Amino acid sequence: MRRALRWLPVLAVLIGMAGIGGGPVQAASTTTGTAGANTSATADIKDRLLAIPGMSFLEEKPVDGYRYFVLEYEQPVDHRNPYKDTFKQRLTVLHKGTDRPTVFHTSGYNVSTNPSRSEPTRIVDGNQVSMEYRFFTPSRPDPADWSKLDIWQAASDQHRLFTALKRVYGENWLATGGSKGGMTATYYRRFYPHDMDGTVAYVAPNDVVNDEDSAYDRFFETVSTKECRDALNAVQREALVRREEMTDRYAKWAAENGATFETTGSLDKAYESVVLDLVWAFWQYSSEADCADVPKADAATDALYEFVDAVSGFSFYTDQGLAPYTPYYYQAGTELGAPTLEYAHLDGLLRYPGYFTPRAYVPRGIPMKWKNGVMRDVDRWVQHHSERMLFVYGQNDPWGAEPFRLGKGARDSYVFTAPGGNHGAGIAGLTEDQKAKATAEVLEWAGVAPAAVREGEAQAEPLAKADRELDKRDVRRELRP
Repeated sequence: MRRALRWLPVLAVLIGMAGIGGGPVQAASTTTGTAGANTSATADIKDRLLAIPGMSFLEEKPVDGYRYFVLEYEQPVDHRNPYKDTFKQRLTVLHKGTDRPTVFHTSGYNVSTNPSRSEPTRIVDGNQVSMEYRFFTPSRPDPADWSKLDIWQAASDQHRLFTALKRVYGENWLATGGSKGGMTATYYRRFYPHDMDGTVAYVAPNDVVNDEDSAYDRFFETVSTKECRDALNAVQREALVRREEMTDRYAKWAAENGATFETTGSLDKAYESVVLDLVWAFWQYSSEADCADVPKADAATDALYEFVDAVSGFSFYTDQGLAPYTPYYYQAGTELGAPTLEYAHLDGLLRYPGYFTPRAYVPRGIPMKWKNGVMRDVDRWVQHHSERMLFVYGQNDPWGAEPFRLGKGARDSYVFTAPGGNHGAGIAGLTEDQKAKATAEVLEWAGVAPAAVREGEAQAEPLAKADRELDKRDVRRELRP
């Protein structure tokens, strides 16, 4: 989830509908394999995957200790009408072995086609299936009926793919993701609670009441030290005071790079969006140690411009920067919600008050209508019916100002916060006791907890060794907006 917009009646959950787990769409195979769904368990894993009706092959990449495939799976555009149109959804499979547990990962955005391993995958030493979220290109129906982009349809994508892959990967499954991916893993569990054996949701916002965002204002009034907060607010204010000088530089950059501003309506509106992003983006991706790098308010204009660009990114609010995130902003304005801040320190400097909303960043040709109660439904389910769920937050991450909370009905579930953590917080950043507990639970849910761990004789540790290439993270790329 990027730094831009802050951040979904009970849906008609037709779980038993024909086609969700394997109806006529699934039967319409586009695979390159010919062995059929009952391919022998001794067959090559590539052949077994391609024997799944609707699965097709894009490429295989070498990875030490694994097989790595980039695939496409045919999905219904509308899971309530599976006999109608379909689209191809990208996914990747990091194959360890069919005797290992499988982690179902989604970022909630595009899928990366470069091999990587999520934290739960390393903990359980398992397989990883990563799925692209519907409507993120190229996994977008053509033509695109945007009314079919909602959290239930996306959860049904996951359910249908899981049902197909469970025939190959028969051991325990865990769902995971960070930011919008953490939200996605949670929504999937809400609508299909029996698919997964556990869920690990990282830094997942929970904007239950879209119009009540005081928690975010309180966060910015208390995060870190007063000195750091004041320095950031001063730079944000000064960027608007020097708007003309700053936008001259922005316009020069845009001309040199062919950037346009049709979606926002003007370069000036895009500029104000970038500046409003500044303090949020700093805490989303930085740490308290980075407070030393905040320039003084009287710094040279070039220094201010470079700082704002480094933290917020002037390229993001261009048409070219926004286009990949249209599905996110659509969902933020129809179900997920988007936090609105007070910005009292910017009084008199904003030219477009009230503009900083999801609708501003979605092309006008795409209709949007807010759906009341969607996030309340998910929140009630998590509080009263969740089971085997772990939520991990960062102490200094603004997206955690409205977290998921557990009620009396939740069972074997936990909410942990990493001290000083930002939007990249993980189990490894928790306190020692919480890290050990979280790791032990993940191993237990995956069905691979060593006997010594289960009996309390040893502290839980990841089963797979760290791998510099597979485990490295680019938080800005993974967790945007």
